[in-house]
Amino acid sequence: MFKKHPKGLIAASLANMGERFGFYTMMAILVLFLMSKFGLDETQAGLIYAVFYFSIYILAFVGGLIADKKRNYKGTILIGLILMTVGYFIMAIPTPTPVPEGSFGLYLAMTCFGLLVIAFGNGLFKGNLQALVGQMYDNPEYSKQRDSGFSLFYMFINVGAIFAPFAAVGMRNGWLKSHGFAYNPDLPALCHEQLNSTISTDAAFRFHDLATKVGYSGTDLNAFAKEYLNLFTTGFHYAFAIAIGAMIISLIVYLINKKNFPNPKSAHEKSSSTDVEMDVAEIKQRLYALFAVFGVVIFFWFSFHQNGLTLTYFAKDYTNLSGLVLDLGFTTIQGAEIFQSINPIFVVLLTPIIMSVFGFLRSKGWEPSTPRKIAIGMGIAALAYVTMSIGSMGLPTKSVITEMGGLPDAQRVTPFLLIGTYLILTIAELFISPMGISFVSKVAPPKYQGIMQGAWLGATAVGNQLLFIGAIFYKSIPISMVWIVFVVACSISMFTMLGMLKWLERITK
Repeated sequence: MFKKHPKGLIAASLANMGERFGFYTMMAILVLFLMSKFGLDETQAGLIYAVFYFSIYILAFVGGLIADKKRNYKGTILIGLILMTVGYFIMAIPTPTPVPEGSFGLYLAMTCFGLLVIAFGNGLFKGNLQALVGQMYDNPEYSKQRDSGFSLFYMFINVGAIFAPFAAVGMRNGWLKSHGFAYNPDLPALCHEQLNSTISTDAAFRFHDLATKVGYSGTDLNAFAKEYLNLFTTGFHYAFAIAIGAMIISLIVYLINKKNFPNPKSAHEKSSSTDVEMDVAEIKQRLYALFAVFGVVIFFWFSFHQNGLTLTYFAKDYTNLSGLVLDLGFTTIQGAEIFQSINPIFVVLLTPIIMSVFGFLRSKGWEPSTPRKIAIGMGIAALAYVTMSIGSMGLPTKSVITEMGGLPDAQRVTPFLLIGTYLILTIAELFISPMGISFVSKVAPPKYQGIMQGAWLGATAVGNQLLFIGAIFYKSIPISMVWIVFVVACSISMFTMLGMLKWLERITK
């Protein structure tokens, strides 16, 4: 699989695996952690989630500037790995839940500071590592394998992402089980409502019933609410600690292979003695093309990264999880978070297939250009949300199920709705994300490689900052209509990309 690619590719992929593990731990549990820890609603948690993901990607642009200015990509990447490890350590420190009066702001600030440290570390690491991989394919021996190389890079790092949600859920549920309780997705919100005296009559009956079902035999429901919340969130804290181990492994792999990685050149250096100096007009055309694509993909990322927000809310509130239980004895693997493993599983399974299809088309001279692949991917993403909209028809609004205290399993939808949606979204992702990285490495002038890889991630940041809009719609309009918003966003991206196709293909050549 790696035979025709530079030797440094597999080492770079392994070094990135720990970062992906931590990232998918965050993606799987962040909003649910914020809601159970601090009693936030979907919109409030969604806003913090959006700012965090915005920060992760916008700071990648800053990381590119720093690396280009210092002419030290490898050192910048190393500092990023260390900072992310520190950030996960901050998140892993267990603090009491419910948060004591007078300490709410302090603990929330501590959490946000941990997220900021992770985001800054990621900014120093992610874009610069991609620039480093792109440099490997500047060698004429490997240049024709650039698209497939980035697809392999993208696939390989998702291996770590597969296991992160399972590890997080296993830790949380195992901590509950060790104290005599079972997992239930509706209980954290009901516990907060019970303690705040905002629980409805119907929800109060359901809360009492669920408390009994998860293993509580007492009569003081306030005491149960406090104990269950504390155990639930402590399990999350320990789940963040798992990411620390993965980051240490990545640090070791990176340090061992550091000397074998290429040195992407800064703005003051040529990438090789054979480089042709670009004139100002060509540089401008390339930058215009890059920024045009960056503007278009904002709409895609606004839709795609709902997997950690509204799609996770949907898994918790509307999806029947009762049949998705794996009992390991010391813990059970069950929870809305496990759906976050589906995307990386499909990335790993589908990447070789899609690469083979593109390889066959390449051999026949029919392979779509990189910009055309991106446009196709956006259309596929729109189809994913059409699927969600059809599957959500007839479901009650979020406000109704809050009054009910949660939907009974019989009224929830099959998990296959989300699984099918993630399958379609993953295909779209494989047409867009690795292809977008490849497009940037092809088109960006050599002296702007780091900055432009950061700018690609900066466009992702803008899309991520808009994520909270999905959380607002989730609470305020019928659930089937929420997904139409993302159908429209992806369709706008696709048609805009198609409109620019000839120009972009000319620039790419």
